[in-house]
Amino acid sequence: MKSPFKKVKILFLSLLIAFSLEPVFCNSIKDASQSAIVYTISMENPNNHYFHISMVYSGIKDEETELKMPVWTPGYYMIMDYPKNVLNFRVTDASGKDLPWKKTEKNKWKINTAGIRTINVSYDVYAFRVSVADSFLDDGRGFISPTGIYMYPAGHKDHPVTVSIKPYEKFREVSTGLDPVPGKEYTYYAPDFDVLYDCPILAGNQEILKFESGGIPYTIAAENLGSLDRTELINDFRRIVETATSIVGEIPYRHYTFIMMNNGMGGLEHTNSMAVFTNRLNSESGRIGNGWLSFIAHEFFHLYNVKTIRPIDLGPFDYDKENYTTMLWFSEGVTSYYENLILNRAGFFTREDVMKEMTSSISAYENIPGHHFQSVAASSFDSWMFFLNRSENTANTTISYYDKGCALGMLLDLRIRYESGSKKSLDDVMRTLYTTYYKGKKRGFTDKEFRDVCEKTAGASLSEIFDSYIPTTAEIDYKKYLGYAGLSIDTDPVETDGYWIGAEVRQNGDDLVITRVEWDSPAWKAGLSAQDIITEIDGRKASQNLFKEVLEKYIPGNKIFFKTNHRDIINENGITPVKKLTRSFAIRPSSGITPVQEAVLNSWLK
Repeated sequence: MKSPFKKVKILFLSLLIAFSLEPVFCNSIKDASQSAIVYTISMENPNNHYFHISMVYSGIKDEETELKMPVWTPGYYMIMDYPKNVLNFRVTDASGKDLPWKKTEKNKWKINTAGIRTINVSYDVYAFRVSVADSFLDDGRGFISPTGIYMYPAGHKDHPVTVSIKPYEKFREVSTGLDPVPGKEYTYYAPDFDVLYDCPILAGNQEILKFESGGIPYTIAAENLGSLDRTELINDFRRIVETATSIVGEIPYRHYTFIMMNNGMGGLEHTNSMAVFTNRLNSESGRIGNGWLSFIAHEFFHLYNVKTIRPIDLGPFDYDKENYTTMLWFSEGVTSYYENLILNRAGFFTREDVMKEMTSSISAYENIPGHHFQSVAASSFDSWMFFLNRSENTANTTISYYDKGCALGMLLDLRIRYESGSKKSLDDVMRTLYTTYYKGKKRGFTDKEFRDVCEKTAGASLSEIFDSYIPTTAEIDYKKYLGYAGLSIDTDPVETDGYWIGAEVRQNGDDLVITRVEWDSPAWKAGLSAQDIITEIDGRKASQNLFKEVLEKYIPGNKIFFKTNHRDIINENGITPVKKLTRSFAIRPSSGITPVQEAVLNSWLK
């Protein structure tokens, strides 16, 4: 619960920042008068899916100017190769004379600017992929994912930037987290390219809802809210905002924008905005469900955990290549943990709801073979290879740092609460990291500094978590940690209903195709493979219904014979199905809870 003092403190700080904004903004413009970068983004023919970008770079002092375009976007840990979408690159001087240029790498354009003070750069960007990390343009939406749109002069990433948007003639709204330039329609300002790249833009006909909290304005820019109750939606969002910001107690933005697009998947966090897709918004009740609110809470809490509270590896960013870290389990997974706490503290989740969510996260990685092979630190580091690049073998060899990181967040929180006599929690770790590193040292923290803060907060060694559970695949003692709060967890393996061979299939026309084979399963041992076509099952033409039927009617001790085909190689395998062992990891209250355990539980969950 947020105290009145914290509310007054946040209001005072936001007003202080607001009053100081205008002179800072004006001074930045004035300081940059000798050297200015101005972009104009237009979209005259949206169904051709090309944004046209004009860049005027004046006050150049370098004899050679190298323009660079990022190859990835922060928060989306995957090389995107945005320059592949660039077309019609052209450079002229102030008089309109073409200047020669040379592309030296996939994302670098080199221009001879000796004796030239101003260049005009123009190019087109193809934008027709629906993603929070890709730009998109048609006559219904113009979404600008900034890292794939703006080039920056090498060595001048800290340069202030002005952006002017020229919306398609049928668009009536432009929504972004960028600061508007006073008196200029659809014109915005960023103090540097890191801020520019952190602010997506949506141009279209989105519905605009506004509310305030603690004196700070919030905008919900949504493409299709359907029959949702707008007042209820605003109230739900306000509760999320106030609960999440009370954890740290200070708000690092002057305004915040929720960009909500229809028909797509995923979400991406930014310091003072988020871009999300809203497929799951449709509701006959007039209210969005708690599952979708969890999604909003997750992306919103990232304004702390990732954008301001961050591992030192995640900024300042190198936009040319991967930025590796072993701590995405904390940046992403612990954010997943906090989405559950936020919904509980805001009154959307009961204790039982949180326990179910934690059970789901734990079982998601413990019940796949990958947990034997990949630690959560390795999962974090290798995200650049596996994030949205999954294959039929992914679950056999990898885990999700979201799921295990969520569980580790719970373990850390419970251990800190227990060791401190319920006087400290993971919230204190978050506040210390924010104050010490983001505000004080103006940087991220190292792995060691993070561990030191956690152990100092707990007042005890946390070696089991940091030396075993994070860097290795060691079995986790969930019972001990949940026992701190008087909770039990079912870790006993049980046989599932029915029989199993470890192969998943789908019907593709007349072909029954194997989509995945689980490591060390009967199908694995028999040599069945993903992409094999099953042509016959026990001498009958294979189909998905028959595959299901033979397993349901299986008589123990017999074999089922599968004839398969790949690249014209025909095999026949007799496989003996088995009962699969799985663990539920169901979390429940224990009987005979002690006063110490009750104190931990009550301090943890409402």
